[in-house]
Amino acid sequence: MDILALLQCLQPTITKTTLRQCSRIVLAMLVMTGRVTMLGLSRWAGTGGSYRTIQRFFATALPWAALFWVFFRHHLYRAAEVYLLVGDEVVATKAGKPTYGLDRFFASLYGKPVPGLAFFTLALVSVQARRSFPLRVEQVVRSDAGQSAVRTASAWASKGQQEHSPSRRDLHAGVGADYRLARRLAAPDRWSCLVDLLGVGRALRQPQRAADGAAAQPASDFQAPV
Repeated sequence: MDILALLQCLQPTITKTTLRQCSRIVLAMLVMTGRVTMLGLSRWAGTGGSYRTIQRFFATALPWAALFWVFFRHHLYRAAEVYLLVGDEVVATKAGKPTYGLDRFFASLYGKPVPGLAFFTLALVSVQARRSFPLRVEQVVRSDAGQSAVRTASAWASKGQQEHSPSRRDLHAGVGADYRLARRLAAPDRWSCLVDLLGVGRALRQPQRAADGAAAQPASDFQAPV
């Protein structure tokens, strides 16, 4: 397979030198085993794919969204098929600390947050062929506030929920925030119909009473043994 011939459709978007470097890297990625690193790519790229060349390629700012779209339109698009635009986040485990964007992200395969890198991908999915074609890939990098929140949540989970039960002030602050959010989302003419969440909470905590004033006993399904 001539990789360079397949990439000729990208020539109006990138230079010939970048196109030649890309062909070496693509061939190395298809034949190499193990994790894909720049050092590993240089060992499998052969002539014209030195480690310094790999570094220059990844240091070059490229319009990846345009490259993915042009390649899809020339080689993969089928007019008779139906495509869906979907987005998904994938987490790759990674050890160490110096890697850019390294943090703890929830991985569904492990069922818990794991140290690694997260990437969000937009792709077109062919309904007939049941295949996805990535169009945009962006690394997820948390802000300082997000990292602080994750560390606080991890500390609370490690020490137990009972040791850090939320206070009444925190609960009322959360309910107030939900109320303000609902007020912003609701139409202006329906603001008067918004429910007082604090009042509803107090009403739900009061036991129901019969007509004679005696407290009503809950059904057997809702009674718990003491």
